[in-house]
Amino acid sequence: MSETKKTDTAAQAAVPEQASAPDEREVLLKVENLTKHFPIKKGILRRQVGAVKAVDGIDFEVRKGETLGVVGESGCGKSTMGRVITRLQDPTGGTISFEGQDITRLSTGDMRPLRRDIQMIFQDPYGSLNPRHTIGSIVSAPFRLQGVEPEGGVKKEVQRLLELVGLSPEHYNRYPHEFSGGQRQRIGIARALALKPKLVVADEPVSALDVSIQAQVVNLMDDLQQELGLTYVIIAHDLSVVRHVSDRIAVMYLGKIVELADRNALYEAPMHPYTKALMSAVPVPDTKRRGQKSERILLRGDVPSPIAPPSGCRFHTRCWKATEICRTTEPQLVELKPGQRVACHHPENFADQAPQDTVLLSAAKEASELVPDAVLAGGLEDEPKSEAVTETSSESESESESESEPESESEAAAEHGVVPEAKAGAEPETGAEGAAEAKPASTAGTSPASDAKPEPVAEESGSGSAAEPDPEAAAESEPAVTPKSPNPKGK
Repeated sequence: MSETKKTDTAAQAAVPEQASAPDEREVLLKVENLTKHFPIKKGILRRQVGAVKAVDGIDFEVRKGETLGVVGESGCGKSTMGRVITRLQDPTGGTISFEGQDITRLSTGDMRPLRRDIQMIFQDPYGSLNPRHTIGSIVSAPFRLQGVEPEGGVKKEVQRLLELVGLSPEHYNRYPHEFSGGQRQRIGIARALALKPKLVVADEPVSALDVSIQAQVVNLMDDLQQELGLTYVIIAHDLSVVRHVSDRIAVMYLGKIVELADRNALYEAPMHPYTKALMSAVPVPDTKRRGQKSERILLRGDVPSPIAPPSGCRFHTRCWKATEICRTTEPQLVELKPGQRVACHHPENFADQAPQDTVLLSAAKEASELVPDAVLAGGLEDEPKSEAVTETSSESESESESESEPESESEAAAEHGVVPEAKAGAEPETGAEGAAEAKPASTAGTSPASDAKPEPVAEESGSGSAAEPDPEAAAESEPAVTPKSPNPKGK
């Protein structure tokens, strides 16, 4: 009777916790103005001459039972942030509160009891396991270090954990080299869950695994969260994985959080330009959308150095909406929509926060050449950036533009007679199409127009481009050739 009463009370206690909304849950982890700088020292006296600002002032909180995903480019400080909040590395500044207790400056001895509640899953399943120890010794290490004696003995508990993560209990006496990458990652998960922690920080847990194994590990972590009531902070660069497992997502760029929002709100209407560029890079495995226009945004340049980050908004050197206020004033992470915080002066899908500043920087004008017209606020089509747009668009759009240009050439040929030379001289281009037009112009400068036109026609027909304007151009130069049956190979 006592066992049935215990199960009934446990079930009643679990129902409100699962049904509660994320905003109503208790805050488990709170981070305020967290910074982590790595000093750069030179000379014989090892004087500090600079610092790598890996994490430079971030604020967020994690509630019980939820999953916070952290995404960003390589080098933005994701992994450093995960190691700092677990106190594997000491922070340079800021505060870290776990269950209301400030753990920012706790010593190693004071942090030892909290290690039961805060665990970490490392990225590399090969480097995180000691090859000299058996699996039983690796998974049972937390019990020895914390002095915990589980019911039924350590071996029985380790075998239960191995079975929980999808491994056989018979693997107790095997060594890490006898397992694959996915199995090693499961062993790391079993070790992290040995002491039943409250917070688990997973540093790219599936990035080193095959695609077929990633889904199994992600589903395993999801099942364990529902079964054990875990709280996750998952660091990853795969946006599809983060969308599947996260409740809220934080986007990092060069040591800063630029957007923090709910999963659905972030993917449906991203507000920061950098988030929009990340979303555009996600491939869509849908055969029905192959013929549609591609909206992929190509960012110019690389991420700036964290040793000397840009002033103001750190994304203004690559942003197509950057103005003077973006270069001088750093935007604060404010809540523009309920549950969606953004650090941007000119956010997407929202009212402009600096409407008085409309003059684009030179870096923004260069970056706008790689952004499709549908993404730009103005949507201008007559600008020279249309050439870059065609490079980032789909194949159907580029084919339609290549067909429209020969039509304009044929119309101008009826009025002026010689058009390829004039067009190539009036519009110098640097792309692949410009090189194709510049070659006939150079040959036409030393020969008559009647001798120059059959050569570009033969080159275009041989390269597989549209052959509609070829008969008209050939009819003007050689009357013997009919428009209906052009024969480029005979020429």
